[in-house]
Amino acid sequence: MKRICISEFMDPAAVQALTPGFDLRYEPGWVDRRGDLLEVLDGAHALVVRNRTQVDAALLARAPALRVVGRLGVGLDNIDVAACRERGIRVIPAAGANARSVAEYVVTTAAALLRGAYLSSAEVADGRWPRARLSEGREALGKTLGLIGFGDIGRQTAALARAFGMSVIACDPMLPADDPVWSATGVACVTLDALLAQADAVSLHVPLVEATRNLIDVGRLAAMKSGAVLVNTARGGVVDEAALADALRAGHLAGAALDVFASEPLPADSALRGVPNLILTPHVGGVTREANARVSMLIAREVRQSLEQMP
Repeated sequence: MKRICISEFMDPAAVQALTPGFDLRYEPGWVDRRGDLLEVLDGAHALVVRNRTQVDAALLARAPALRVVGRLGVGLDNIDVAACRERGIRVIPAAGANARSVAEYVVTTAAALLRGAYLSSAEVADGRWPRARLSEGREALGKTLGLIGFGDIGRQTAALARAFGMSVIACDPMLPADDPVWSATGVACVTLDALLAQADAVSLHVPLVEATRNLIDVGRLAAMKSGAVLVNTARGGVVDEAALADALRAGHLAGAALDVFASEPLPADSALRGVPNLILTPHVGGVTREANARVSMLIAREVRQSLEQMP
């Protein structure tokens, strides 16, 4: 009987869908007990992970029978894809299944940052009344959202932003300016420099590779419009966190929201501690009840199909 190991949380209905016909080992705590996970991988044919389990050379060496890795999400930076390819291991991301959740997070958070009124709870509870200052908040209507990366998530984000009355511009080196997606979505294709100069809100939708590491650095933060806001639901290493903290403290940016970080969880000495006008969430942009059910069931279906087709 083929063995499936699941090292991080998966929707119960999807776990149940994988149970019949397989030796299923489900322990969400394995992500924090790597030694225990490595012990059980001998003889495993499939491994299902989220973003914290490191599917690296050491793990692959302990799993000689492994043929499938299911990723409960879309980013693959925790998986040595090249090594899997060499071993003939199929890597299955949950492409598209959490796009709506991320898109809603981006648009609603960008609107909240532009409005600037939602970080005042402590002041109001203390009896202060910052009404005059917070009356300077801005509407999303008529503002420009700039999307760095224009894949499925970026396109769903654009559609929601346009429903808010925002104009949308985007840059994506993988999409030529004459690609029909631009006219189909009504989104203007621009360069990165033009996007930073024009956008009232900037949202990141790129993978973490060498070309995107610290893509948003001191220089590019300075190139953003004064008073603009930044949202990152992509990968933490894409933004220079210390430089962002400086830009917020200096008042160049009106606000930022980070759902992803260079180190997760944040270290005690993080440059992001005590930074004004900053929203921090624990990598949940694509994780809602609905998205988790879709992602989990998609991976359960694909993993089952892959294993059933194996000799």
